[in-house]
Amino acid sequence: MLRDLAGFFLPVGFVGAAIAVLCALVALIALARAAAGLAGGAVGCWIVGAMLSLTAGFAGEWMPLIASGIALVAALVLGPVVRAVIRRLPARAEIAFVESEAEPAAVTRPRPVVLKAAHQR
Repeated sequence: MLRDLAGFFLPVGFVGAAIAVLCALVALIALARAAAGLAGGAVGCWIVGAMLSLTAGFAGEWMPLIASGIALVAALVLGPVVRAVIRRLPARAEIAFVESEAEPAAVTRPRPVVLKAAHQR
C-alpha cells in the first residue's frame, strides 16, 4: 500500500517544496521591507508548504524538505541583512514641486533711457 501511495506523494512533495520556497521568498522581501504582518503570513504559509514537502519522504526522497528548510533559513538570515543594507544607502533627493497658481508678474512699460552727452557745455 505504501508503495502505491509513494507514486502520489512524490509529486505532492515537490509541489509543497515549491510553495515553501515561494513563501520563503515572500518572507525575505517582507523582512527586507520591515513588513512584520506580511512576514508572519508568509512564514505561516511556508509551514503548509513544508508539511506538503514532507510527504515526499514516503517515497524516500528528502530533498524537497531539505530545500524548504534551507529556503526559510536563508530568508530569515538574508531579510534583515538586506534591510540593513537598504537603510545604509543614501536617501534619494526629493523632487520639489512648484505651485503653478502664483500671481502673474506685473506688466511694466520700459523706461526711456536718457543719454548724457559727454561734451555738453
